[in-house]
Amino acid sequence: MMFRSAAIGRILSGLDRSRSLSTIASCRAVLVPRFGRPDVLEVRSDVSVPDLKPKEVLVRSRAVAINPLDLRMREGYGRSIFEPLLPIIIGRDVSGEVAAVGSSVSSLKVDQEVFGALHPTAVRGTYTDYAILSEDELTVKPSTLSHVEASAIPFPALTAWRALHSTVRITDGDRVLIIGGGGAVGFTAIQLAVAVGCKVATTCGPKSVDRLLSAGVEQAVDYTSEDIELAIKGRFDAVLDTIGGPETERIGVNLLKKGGYYMTLQGEAASLADKYGLAVGLPAATAILLKKQCQYRYSHGIEYSWTFMRADMEGLQEIRRLAEAGKLHVPVEKTFPLSQVKEAHEAKEKRQIPGKVVLEVD
Repeated sequence: MMFRSAAIGRILSGLDRSRSLSTIASCRAVLVPRFGRPDVLEVRSDVSVPDLKPKEVLVRSRAVAINPLDLRMREGYGRSIFEPLLPIIIGRDVSGEVAAVGSSVSSLKVDQEVFGALHPTAVRGTYTDYAILSEDELTVKPSTLSHVEASAIPFPALTAWRALHSTVRITDGDRVLIIGGGGAVGFTAIQLAVAVGCKVATTCGPKSVDRLLSAGVEQAVDYTSEDIELAIKGRFDAVLDTIGGPETERIGVNLLKKGGYYMTLQGEAASLADKYGLAVGLPAATAILLKKQCQYRYSHGIEYSWTFMRADMEGLQEIRRLAEAGKLHVPVEKTFPLSQVKEAHEAKEKRQIPGKVVLEVD
């Protein structure tokens, strides 16, 4: 009898999920029908909600952060992948509640508050009332944070986690240099490194110096008024370059110890694929990466890599733990309603708001 009751319960649970899904056939979303300036963005109220795959979760969005990648995708970055699929929904981060779960999801339940981030290549993004993410792209939202605060964290923090924990595997006592510590990725990288016990230095603009010193860096160099190579003392086990470009690469490489790691967020795979097409661009990018890796191993005795965000359940759970303990945060400077997404993008594009911007979803 107990077995039969449990089986009936599972069936009813499945029916409940189906009913949840059947009532959400369409929703509001921000679409990019063509690449261009902020005025190309369209807020539509009748965008279809796909059926969930077994490991997917439907999230009722409450807040979605605006990342630099969103602006670049709107302008056409990644067009070799996205142009044939237009219109697309942009957005990577989300905080909200579970509205429904796929048949194989086991770690999350309907009505739980969650936060997480999509992979950079996801076509259906988070600028929508109902976002779809895989189970391993989500975890329970930190109880100490609002949805607005939580939405600002996952994508930059997971990008930093990939570099510092998956590529380098930083440990207590390592010396880490973050080039561009004032941005969201740089700031979360600093907090992740400090949490492990690393000795951290960073470069930043003048307005970020005090905030980064408060976050635990040993040295914050204002690149607008100081010579970075003269100001920073000693050598590092790892350098994360969030700026990219020949000059910061040269500085980062020269400040590494032998056996150290240089990682940049500005890899050339997407730009070369956009320029020459996937068939030519990706092999060309691979060749450039391999050449640089060989060059720097021979000339400097270091490792060189391009880094990017990817789903990492272990990383997301640790990010949640640190955020809940007050050891990891991303300050939000301004919020806009989702309906004012054009104005939000324009403000970011014109650098009217230097800090993090979040879209609140009513």
